[in-house]
Amino acid sequence: MSALVSGAHSLPPLRDWADFLAAARAPDSIDNGAGRHGRTAWAGASWERALQLATGGWFEILPEIEAQVSQLRARAGRLLRVSALRPSWDVTGGEVDIGAYLAGVPECMIDAAPEPMSTQGRVATFLIPAGYSADTPHHAVRNRGLALAALCCTVLATGHSVEIWSGFASWIGPRRHAAVAKVISAGEPLDLGRLIFATAHPAMLRRLWLSVWDSAEAPLAARMKRANYGSPSCACGPDDLPDQTTKPYIFPYLKAHDPQWRSLDTAVTWCLSTATELGLLTDPR
Repeated sequence: MSALVSGAHSLPPLRDWADFLAAARAPDSIDNGAGRHGRTAWAGASWERALQLATGGWFEILPEIEAQVSQLRARAGRLLRVSALRPSWDVTGGEVDIGAYLAGVPECMIDAAPEPMSTQGRVATFLIPAGYSADTPHHAVRNRGLALAALCCTVLATGHSVEIWSGFASWIGPRRHAAVAKVISAGEPLDLGRLIFATAHPAMLRRLWLSVWDSAEAPLAARMKRANYGSPSCACGPDDLPDQTTKPYIFPYLKAHDPQWRSLDTAVTWCLSTATELGLLTDPR
């Protein structure tokens, strides 16, 4: 059973995928929670199938994403590079190095020339809101998640690391309810099947996240169920993450008619533009 933190309506952060699965599998504190008992057509998978995908990964969709990864890498161009001044010493130069001159060093003149440096090595932290309204079509969920997975593959290929969090947020009257779970840790090998399930499959929300709330303390779980797990806005924010998380990028939450998720191509284009604005990639055009 999950305890509450940060006021009365937030759950503790689930700091790795195993913790998230344990919370989803915990016994329900209410009867007929939607996580285990919701309609399969609405959830996108049965409870048993959702657990299978969460533990083993959603791999049958990989051929579709492989083409998108290749396309995104081709469009992303080379690594973003910046310039830094690097000093050099010689017997002639633009200005004197007083310390070297007083020490009697002949090479006491200094010049500074710009030198390109790669920005690789950053950790890109993404928080992906798992919530969306009930009328959001499955294809929008899938397109956003597949585009994000393609983007992560591309960012990793440039030498950066990625950290992915999934977030749940909703409102019941004036009260906001929120929780986050880490899907991928920075530095660990990318589990692409897990990432695709967590970001692109509707059962991530409609089975597993709802099950996390169904196993919360009984009064909270019952309140969530009565309110159909809350209403939008499903937007997440940096304060939802643990304090030590630095400079996360918060994805917008899914809305039923968002134009950028209508197709996989439009979703990839949006992710490429976002990564370029963040300085993770550069578009050679």
